[in-house]
Amino acid sequence: MAADETLSDTARIARDLIRFDTTNWGEGRSRGETEAAEYVGAILESLGLDIEYVDAADRRTSVIAKVPGSYANPVDTSRSERPGLVVHGHLDVVPADPANWSVDPFGGEIRDGLLWGRGAVDMKNMDAMILTALTETLGSGRQPNRDLTIAFFSDEENGGVYGSHHLVTHRPELFAGATEAISEVGGYSVEIGGKRAYLLQTGEKALIWIRLRARGVAAHGSRVIPNNAVTKLAEAVVALGREEWPLHLTDTTSQLLGEVARLLNADLETTGPDELLLRTGTAAGFLTATLRTTSNPTLLAAGYKHNVIPDAAEALIDIRTLPGDEDAVLDRVRELIGDDIELEIVVQDVGLENPFSGPIVDAMVGTLKAHDPEAEVLPYLLSGGTDNKALSELGITGYGFAPLRLTPELDFPAMFHGVDERVPLAALDFGHRALTDFLLTY
Repeated sequence: MAADETLSDTARIARDLIRFDTTNWGEGRSRGETEAAEYVGAILESLGLDIEYVDAADRRTSVIAKVPGSYANPVDTSRSERPGLVVHGHLDVVPADPANWSVDPFGGEIRDGLLWGRGAVDMKNMDAMILTALTETLGSGRQPNRDLTIAFFSDEENGGVYGSHHLVTHRPELFAGATEAISEVGGYSVEIGGKRAYLLQTGEKALIWIRLRARGVAAHGSRVIPNNAVTKLAEAVVALGREEWPLHLTDTTSQLLGEVARLLNADLETTGPDELLLRTGTAAGFLTATLRTTSNPTLLAAGYKHNVIPDAAEALIDIRTLPGDEDAVLDRVRELIGDDIELEIVVQDVGLENPFSGPIVDAMVGTLKAHDPEAEVLPYLLSGGTDNKALSELGITGYGFAPLRLTPELDFPAMFHGVDERVPLAALDFGHRALTDFLLTY
């Protein structure tokens, strides 16, 4: 284990954040977010920044800070020429079962040049990079190139109900003047065709979390009960889980396919999208999921005793649709489950798609190439979602830019919500340098 004195500030802060157990079980149940927010807030205050804590509910704390930007023309300090930028992270994590991990998920262990723990990938790495980029910038007497709103949200892992969506609805003035945002799940490298390619997240799929409920007749387990709630629910779950959703290429994914074909020297006329993206190595799992809707059963609940047929059964389904497909997908879901199954929409949020062009994209691409001259930078549509969904309600255009130069053998995408999350210490230092330069120049 590395001693504290050998750790960079980015690694140390990321380790400290991992040691806050900020598990979010969903449906209002969480822990540790307030303690983590206070730790982050203390660092921000040490930089001379005014901060505000916002609690959407008891112990569901987000922290916000404003950082004034510098202006090229000291005579005309009009801020209209440089709209503000939101730089945001989230402090909560999904649950981790210690029995499945080779390390304590909340121990922040450093081993083999990597930082291990829940949040090392999603997304306490970026949280730490934001803090040390600000520390280096402000500590050296410099300012970012435009006004920044720094936000560390709670509840991202449950759709932001007690985090970003609460702030956007009840405190929109906190984001006044901002037109763009950067956050997680973009700017990290994978190897494609022997070349290092950075996936810049320019959009994300829509989110629909549904609950299915079947009702039947409670009875002794030995009876013949055609109206069995578990059987009816199981049929609906299988129908959704095995549905073969049609291929739908968005503009972003069409651009991505062209770039991947170039890197692989493949012919798009003879190589199908699935086949092509399956050749992208560790990125394949993320990228193939952007070709169509996905509908995955994630939780089942029924019964209370082996010999009692329950009168109700429930299932949770995680549906991710391509932007604009939400209504059509819900219509198909209702067809698949039939009239006898109740459907409740638990959480629904928009899909996003932004251009792979313009000043902010040029700045992100330029930053990556400045720090890695061999970098290839590709746009992609995230199969999951981020707090950029909430900010879009204020007209803020969000991108995923958490720059990490990773080793090709590390299956980084698979560790989102997976077991044994870990991030190389060298990648954290790369991200700190790249993010600092981006904030100073964009």
